[in-house]
Amino acid sequence: MTVPYTAGVGGAARARPWTLAASGLLVLAIGLWANTAEAATAETQVYSTESAKAEKSLLLDVTRAGNRLIAVGDRGHILFSDDQGKSWTQSKVPTRQLLTAVYFVDDKHGWAVGHDAQVLVSADGGVTWTKQFEDLQREAPLLDVWFNDTQHGFAVGAYGALLETTDGGKQWNDVADRLDNEDQFHLNGIAKVKEAGLFIVGEQGSMFRSSDDGQTWQKLEGPYQGSLFGVIGTAQPRTLLAYGLRGNLYRSTDFGDSWQQIELKAARGALEFGLASATLLDDGSLVLVGNGGSVLRSSDDGQSFSVFNRADRVALAGVSGKNGGGLVLVGQGGVHLASAQNGEGEQP
Repeated sequence: MTVPYTAGVGGAARARPWTLAASGLLVLAIGLWANTAEAATAETQVYSTESAKAEKSLLLDVTRAGNRLIAVGDRGHILFSDDQGKSWTQSKVPTRQLLTAVYFVDDKHGWAVGHDAQVLVSADGGVTWTKQFEDLQREAPLLDVWFNDTQHGFAVGAYGALLETTDGGKQWNDVADRLDNEDQFHLNGIAKVKEAGLFIVGEQGSMFRSSDDGQTWQKLEGPYQGSLFGVIGTAQPRTLLAYGLRGNLYRSTDFGDSWQQIELKAARGALEFGLASATLLDDGSLVLVGNGGSVLRSSDDGQSFSVFNRADRVALAGVSGKNGGGLVLVGQGGVHLASAQNGEGEQP
């Protein structure tokens, strides 16, 4: 589901992009866009609202930084946990905008991105954050971020946004002209593929790959014309998964030259929920999550998946493995701890 509006490129009607474009989170996110934009311009510096219920609010991504878990989402909320998700502490964050993605290259250095094309940085494992970049004129969010090391990284987002830094984010450069993306399709996800390079997916099945650390990009004719929300490299060289609307999931073992559609069967037939996020666990297995409480797991490098639907049917936006096993899921209703075997609550 998308909601059209007319403030688009060249005056043409476009749709606002969202990590979970097919879920009820879309309505929430649109409201947050409007509400926080006014707050951001009313003061010279605003901070995320402190809330005892922050871990139950809308969260869109979660990752690990060493032994720490870090989640981002609604109203600039960034939370961290040092006990594998049992308790969470809210960081002081210099924004109230919705944050869409977070990425850490080690246990200290990480970046979060979100609305107003904002980029935030942390050098202490997510405890404190500084705003590195924003572009109010874009009137659109950044949707994913990836770093190779503490210096070189990329952020992607709406209307073909592609930003690069080579100095740890002190300066972000617009390098969208490196892509053959004349229609400025929204770019929803970026990931590293083992022994191959970088891969980007987005609106209307758009795909781009780079074998030279993002300096040049090749446009690919993908297997699917609907929106792809994310991409992940597997444990095997040159192998990746691209996923998106209505349970569409594709696997390539040759860095995108060819694709195999992965059939997903839920309890009542084919899976039709949108897939929003994926993670590679320490044991090499893959977990994907999405709308309707969907949790998918593969132990054969993405060739097949077991499909589970959580009893609460909450829309899930992000997933990370915990040290020692288990999953941390985020989305509607905030944080959900789950078994890696079936996506339901862990045994006490």
